[in-house]
Parts: sequence; C-alpha cells; structure tokens
Amino acid sequence: MSIDLSRREILGAAAVAGVVAVGCSRHSQRIRSDVEPAEVVRTTRRSQTRIRKIYLAKPVPTWPKPSLDVQAEMKRIDGILAAMADRMGGIQLEGGELYRVPEDIPGSAEVLGNPDGLLVFNLTSTVGRHLGKLTATGLPTILFSQPYSGHDWSTVAPLQRAGHRVICLATSDFSEIPDALRLVRTVHLLRDTRIVHLSTGPYSTERAAQIKEQLGPTVVSITPERLDTACRAVSDQAAQAEAQEWIRGAVKVVEPTEAELVASGRLYLALRAIMNEERAQAFTINCLGMFHQKRLPAYPCLAFAKLNDIGLTGVCEADVDSTLTQIMLTYAFGVPGFVSDPVIDTASNTIIHAHCVSATRMDGPSGPRAPYIVRSHLEDNRGASLRVKMRLQQTITAAKLVDLSTMLISTGIIVDTPDCDRGCRTKITTKVTDARKVMNNYSGGLHRVIVYGDRVNAVKDLATLMQFKVVEEC
Repeated sequence: MSIDLSRREILGAAAVAGVVAVGCSRHSQRIRSDVEPAEVVRTTRRSQTRIRKIYLAKPVPTWPKPSLDVQAEMKRIDGILAAMADRMGGIQLEGGELYRVPEDIPGSAEVLGNPDGLLVFNLTSTVGRHLGKLTATGLPTILFSQPYSGHDWSTVAPLQRAGHRVICLATSDFSEIPDALRLVRTVHLLRDTRIVHLSTGPYSTERAAQIKEQLGPTVVSITPERLDTACRAVSDQAAQAEAQEWIRGAVKVVEPTEAELVASGRLYLALRAIMNEERAQAFTINCLGMFHQKRLPAYPCLAFAKLNDIGLTGVCEADVDSTLTQIMLTYAFGVPGFVSDPVIDTASNTIIHAHCVSATRMDGPSGPRAPYIVRSHLEDNRGASLRVKMRLQQTITAAKLVDLSTMLISTGIIVDTPDCDRGCRTKITTKVTDARKVMNNYSGGLHRVIVYGDRVNAVKDLATLMQFKVVEEC
C-alpha cells in the first residue's frame, strides 16, 4: 500500500515549516508559548491560575529618584500587563496592592487569598525584607526587577539558596512576564493532572503516592480488560475515519495495511474514551510487552502521536518518568515531547535520537505539521508508526526527570533526519557541545524527552519554583 501527496502539497508543507524556522531565534526559541493547548484546559478541572500582583516601594524613595511617582509607576505597569493579556491564557491576575513597609505584608498564603503564585514589582530600592516576607509564605514568586528600580534583585539568589521558591526577571523586557507566569501555571496544572498507566500489572502505589506528594500528578492504573472493553465500544466507522485521516495527511504509506491503520484508529479512540472518563491528560502503556503478548489491538504509536499533536501526552513503554517530564515541558512551553532512545557518535560529536512515536506538530497544536510517512514499527516490522521529518537547524532540548528530584538536560541542533533501516522510524541527528561527556556521565535510564527550543534557563527557573535539581549533561 503506497499513497503519495502531490509535489505541490509536499513543497507547501516544507515552505510553512521554513517560515516558522526563520521566524524563531535559535537562542530564545519562544515557539508559540502564548498558545495553550485547548485539550489541556478542557480536561483540567481548574483552568485558571490565580496570580496575585504586588508592588513594593519604600516609604520615601531615594533610588531610582526621590521624586518617583509611585502611583503613576503602578499605573504604567498595569497598562503594560493589560496590553499582554492575549499572551496570558489561563492566567488570572488579581490584587495589585502596594506595600511600603514589611510589617504591612501578609505573613501567610491564606491571608493573601491562597493564590497559585505571586508577581512582584520592586518600584524602589531597599525592599529586600518585603520580598523575603512574601517568599516565606511558600508561594511560587516572580520578582520583576526592571533596571533602575533598585538593587533587590541581589537578594533573590540568597533566598533561593535558603529554599525559597522565587525567581527573578532582572530585565527591561516586560514581554518575559507571560513566559515566567506560565511556569507558575505549570506548577498549578500538575496538581490537577492525571496519568493513566496501563500494563499487565498495577503501578506501584508507593511510587504513585511519592509522585502525588512531590510533584502533584495522580497516577491511575487500569487493566488490559478495561482497554478491551473500550476498544469494543468503538464503532468500525469511527475507527475507519481515524485511519483515513492518517492516510490523507501522509506523504505515503509503506508497510501497514488498511486493517492495521484501522486498528490504530480504534486504539486511539479507546484511549481518548478512557482519558475522558478519568479526566486524564496523559497515557502511558507497556506497549512492547503487551503487543507481543497480544494484549493490545495495535501498537499505540499513531494514537500517542495524535495525543501529542493536540496538546495531551502519550508516552510508550509505561515510562512514567518520561511521561512526567513531557507533561511538565508541554505545560511550560506549549510544545509536545519526542521520547527518544539516544545513540551517541563521538566521531561527529552528535547524538542521534530515535523512536517510533513522534508528534507531527512539534511547534505545538497550532503549529505546522511536519511531513510524515506511515511505516511499520521497525523492531518487528508490524503495526503502524510514523517517520516524521523534523526541521533541520532547529535547536532542541533533551531532558528527563529522574528520581522525582533531578532534571537531566542538554541542548543540540538538528543537523540530519536519517532515513535508514536501523533504529526506530523517526530519527534526528543533533550536534551537541560534548557527546563524549554525555556518554561518560550518562545516568537515568535510556529515554530522553526532546522538545523544540533552548529551554534550559526556563527549566532552571521551573526547578526553583518546584524545588528539584537540574544537571546539565553536556
């Protein structure tokens, strides 16, 4: 079975991808971070993240100048924030109080109204004690310290070392605020996140309790029998429609039969039904084991690709650590993850990331779709998966949360998308700083989660807000 797009359609898709690539800075990589996946909001019980806005100023200004009109400064900043409202999806700004002496600042989250986080502006110097009292509430806190507002940015690092959940934007660029607020929103959304875990046995209740306590998500184990019931409930017509959607969008279909594609469509619809019942945002399956035991109607490669395309999370091999990593990155940056098996080549200082599950919209749900070919699962040449051609010269971040306490992270640039009969179907070759260092210091199991963009600094800020460690692998 082989179905080809026209040359015009292929060139059109490549042109769209090229426009996006040109429009994105290799360093900032703010790819559609203002777009929040609709599916995430729809399936999350609390959609609004409440951020309390607070202004700090000493009673009699000296720095930046004695004549500073504090009220006018507050009004100016309120106007800037209002103009960025379209980039603050899911964020509800409230409050706006001015505190001039530390004694007036509420001493607990409850008195502040139990917001999900704080956005603090230091309008004058000498408000370090004010900030310390706010961060002592335990609320995730962002200090926006514009130039000439004072020197209290210098108090943030000591507060962080003391265990306070505070980050600082010491910048003249107010447009950095929505991206930082999204990190606070990530902390909030994780508390309402539910992950469905499917294997031949239940997930560890002890581990699930640790995940809930330390990070927030709930892991729900289901049985193969429940999946069987959900699959039988999917109509042949609906499964056929899903299969046709993949066929229409493909550059071509190589090995899979139509029956295999229909089985993949049936599995996707069954997973969505279970996720709706469980109010879940993610699904992970022991796919290799269960498929070989004939406990799955199809490999979930296409089902997970579609979940990732629409802003939800699908991760193979019942890998909960990678699932948690991908959820965090998707919430923080609005982009899906590509869970990979890394292959190191020290001769070219590259790392090849390969897997048979890949999203086609790596820029996020509203971004362009990468060209893809429907192939079999390479390790046994059965079922259906995708070979997705990702964008060359795209900066990526590779990450994995291990032991619920440490994020392993690195960056690279895609220099090739190999097409060979070795490894998994989707492959990217990434140029890295030091491939040998990655090899010599490798830990945390095989998988890494790949996302578009250089996300290292933002993940470090998220780590401060969530209190985990970050280890740069190269």
